[in-house]
Amino acid sequence: MAATASSYSITMRLHTAADNGVVGAVASAISAAGGIVTGIDVADSSAARLVVDVTCSASDAEHAQQLEAAAESVEGVAVHRVSDRTFLLHIGGKIEVTSKVPLRNRDDLSMAYTPGVGRVSLALAENPGDVPRLTIKGNSVAVVTDGSAVLGLGNVGPGAALPVMEGKAALFKRFADIDAWPICLASQDTDEIVRAVEMIAPGFGGINLEDIAAPRCFEIERRLRESLDIPVFHDDQHGTAIVVLAALTNALRVVKKDITDVRIAVSGGGAAGTAIVTLLLAAGAPDIVVWDREGCLSRDDETLPPAKRELAAMTNPRQVRGDLRAALDGADVFIGVSGPRLLQAEWIQDMADQPVVFALANPDPEVDPAEAQKYAAVVASGRSDYPNQINNVLAFPGVFRGLLDARASEITLDMLLRAAEAIALVVKDDELNPAFIIPTVFHPDVQRKVAAAVRGV
Repeated sequence: MAATASSYSITMRLHTAADNGVVGAVASAISAAGGIVTGIDVADSSAARLVVDVTCSASDAEHAQQLEAAAESVEGVAVHRVSDRTFLLHIGGKIEVTSKVPLRNRDDLSMAYTPGVGRVSLALAENPGDVPRLTIKGNSVAVVTDGSAVLGLGNVGPGAALPVMEGKAALFKRFADIDAWPICLASQDTDEIVRAVEMIAPGFGGINLEDIAAPRCFEIERRLRESLDIPVFHDDQHGTAIVVLAALTNALRVVKKDITDVRIAVSGGGAAGTAIVTLLLAAGAPDIVVWDREGCLSRDDETLPPAKRELAAMTNPRQVRGDLRAALDGADVFIGVSGPRLLQAEWIQDMADQPVVFALANPDPEVDPAEAQKYAAVVASGRSDYPNQINNVLAFPGVFRGLLDARASEITLDMLLRAAEAIALVVKDDELNPAFIIPTVFHPDVQRKVAAAVRGV
């Protein structure tokens, strides 16, 4: 049975016989079916029956249905209704706008709105440089998507992307006290997206591009960085790259290797893979082989599309050709940002001694982390139910906190390198081990140190 997850947590309202033993039998039945009971609450009691709310975690939606059936199989139990706690959490959305100033009387209104606000507008017209100081712009980020590459779900469109963008905005607020706004665009045309972001940019201190498919995302980011005077950051690329470099820095500390000496195999030449490769090269990695659906990307392959041809030109100095197993041969590190079950655990034996395996495809990684641990010295994934979760939340809130505080107009490669180093150094030498190479997202020092690193202090 796969590991349970809170994202598949359900609450069942049960009508049972007035017998406490029945409640225990329900808990046992759920446990036998592979679920984990996290709460049992009696909602109502009478001489004839009990009304009981049982909350439990399942491994997926199908497993949740199996837990419901297990509860109903207990004699004297009827399942009245089942609530999916993740859907309940999303009812009405996850974020809201609140006022920072009191609006209790006419005096308050006259300052916060007309006529007082007119004085502020005239002052800003004369001194545009004061806009970040006197408006929300100085602490606001637009989280922009076209819905074309949402999580591991693919092209689900802007409406279906909105809960993800809301979640991103909630994370910005929770971890860096930044006000972020979900912007879901009803277009997947590069020109229209660029123009739309350019038109809304005056109200924001930074742009966070999110879940836009490659290769379109490369051109959108490049053009916006050229046209705007605020930082533009594609989190699927650079946030991922920062956290991967931080985790790899510490994984190499564990196996006593240096990034300037290792061979790295990367599975996936899309947005995340390209950004990871770029940052690893900047950090000194000398030998990276990228494998994608075309095979090992090689500079002498003229059939590659333009984006992958550029990636091939930066990598594969030994001109390795062939499948993923060929890329793995003799590699010290595997980094997967591609798709599920592409790597057989036994292939890890083809790698160098003390191999490091990062299987980051979500929700299903390139190789089962538990199987990879049989052969690798250090294993990381994108999942929260295994050690060493590579999570972008470690990077993007602190990165934007630093950018906004510095009133930066752009983000540089050096900032990304400093952010990765800051995350890595949060893990102290006496804490470092194969199961702990990256700090938790709730570590109180992470975002503060990342922000300081981005500011260069």
